[in-house]
Amino acid sequence: MIAPTILVVTDFPATLSLLEKELGDIGEVKHVKHLDSAFEFLYSENLRLVVVDMAEKKDAISLLNTFKEDPLFGAVPVLVILDKSPVPVNWNDVYADDYIWRQDLGQDVKARAQLAVARAKRVVEVNPLTRLPGNTAINRQIQSRIDNRQPFALSYADLDYFKPFNDKYGFSRGDEVLKITSRLILNIVRSNGTGDGFAGHIGGDDFIFITDIASAEGICRDIITAFDDIIPTFYDPSDRANGYIESQNREGITQRFSFISITIGVVHVKEHAFTHCGQVTGIASEMKSFGKKKAGSCYKINRRHITGGVIQ
Repeated sequence: MIAPTILVVTDFPATLSLLEKELGDIGEVKHVKHLDSAFEFLYSENLRLVVVDMAEKKDAISLLNTFKEDPLFGAVPVLVILDKSPVPVNWNDVYADDYIWRQDLGQDVKARAQLAVARAKRVVEVNPLTRLPGNTAINRQIQSRIDNRQPFALSYADLDYFKPFNDKYGFSRGDEVLKITSRLILNIVRSNGTGDGFAGHIGGDDFIFITDIASAEGICRDIITAFDDIIPTFYDPSDRANGYIESQNREGITQRFSFISITIGVVHVKEHAFTHCGQVTGIASEMKSFGKKKAGSCYKINRRHITGGVIQ
């Protein structure tokens, strides 16, 4: 398990020492002197909170805003330390989630940090089209189960021949396909699982859903059956009668394409098998790619032994 990290950005040893003492039971406190060094933590750390001393460098605001604008960092709460100043802070220009005065660090920083972390957990990023949770929430759901050593099945679903459909019928009808797909997945996961299921929308025609291991295969079968039953209704009657559409491929050549199908890659996550959410989604994506070699809707489940996220 990758321990949650609190990254402290300060050039003052006394400030660092105080924060290590006050925040140590919220996460493992790590330190850099400047924000531009913080980006190396993106892939190697499970960031829970970033505390930035705004007195550390003149370009702190610019770097902080760059940090928060990155989609992978945007959901990480940032608490800034400020010195009293006669000039008020324009919070439209500072992408922080909360602040604390330097003279209040010893008294209030732990409560402020806990509040920032709790607030971030309550914020759910959603896809604007399907209203399903997006990447931040997906990664949080996976990592939480890994950290709690909770067995689960992760399924990665992708639509086949969606681009030719979009090219022929337009984005409006394509959006309707994405919305009905999201509804099918969410409703079937909710009705067939154990109550702890989750469905998310990675983006485009890619979806993730999490279930208990025992229910995963049946849920995949139900999703495929429901999807294959409804997808022909999105095609014009003449194309429905033909069983295919004619559209241009990526080289601009007109060819025939089958109806949209759905491919699902599944990985069973058991205790001690993984430490990071990226390991799980990587194997599920591999299984999805394997399934796409077969014509029509299908699911493929990884049944190989996995230790530490590595297939044996």
